Amino acid sequence: MGAMILDGKPVAATAKAEVASEIKKMSKPPGLATVLVGDDPASHTYVRGKRRDAEEVGMVSIHHQLPASVSQRAIEDLIDELNFDVAVDGILVQLPLPARLNSQAVVERLDPAKDADGLHPVNLGKIILDLPGPRPCTPSGVIRILEHYRIEVAGKRTVVVGRSFLVGRPLALLLSAKGVDATVTIAHSRTPNLASVTREADIVVAAAGVPGLIRAEHIHPGATVIDVGITRVGDHLVGDVDFSDVVAVAGAITPVPGGVGPMTRAMLLANTLALAQNFRSGA
Repeated sequence: MGAMILDGKPVAATAKAEVASEIKKMSKPPGLATVLVGDDPASHTYVRGKRRDAEEVGMVSIHHQLPASVSQRAIEDLIDELNFDVAVDGILVQLPLPARLNSQAVVERLDPAKDADGLHPVNLGKIILDLPGPRPCTPSGVIRILEHYRIEVAGKRTVVVGRSFLVGRPLALLLSAKGVDATVTIAHSRTPNLASVTREADIVVAAAGVPGLIRAEHIHPGATVIDVGITRVGDHLVGDVDFSDVVAVAGAITPVPGGVGPMTRAMLLANTLALAQNFRSGA
């Protein structure tokens, strides 16, 4: 018997329907501003999808396209304008920015109350303090998939392979938070004898950005495998997990594409809705 496929598309559809239902109750729809710098084809594809999702659930999509030559001052000035724009409830700056720009400074320029991606240091700090606030979209999507498919997390040994502030570190905090209660280890591509660490886990989350890093020998039979990685290799999108190798060993596994990816976009909408509701309630 093969692994259960944890398809993210129906989970994302449910989350989007919930957002759309809440927006219909609002006198004014939330506004999501997207900021895209340069001509990276993948970034353009991602932002088009996010804007389409926003419009489908009834949000107002406000897009700003900037040339790759934009100055640090100009992009920060735009963020300032969006911070004070009453039509904007959430702001997404598509990362990565061109290497010559200071991405962290741009993220820190965001008003934390409009941070739709949940990546401002204030909002990341709220995870540590277990305070309410927007959570990074991909980690939130992983949690939602586990909940949807009723994967038991409490008390389970979980290894997160990856330590970025985008996914690995915030996901480890969310999984170990009170009420979720996983026992979490953070590993990475430089962890000695990585397989010996991941084989101890009931749940393995691969988020290192290394295609095919996780193979069957890394997985305890019956474990749940969540593949966050997505890299274009030739004409194909591949994950950090060698799917064809691992699927025969795992108890449940997300595909790439179609697993965590749709959930990242859905959680962006959920964050934007929550930011709009909090602002209008005065929270």
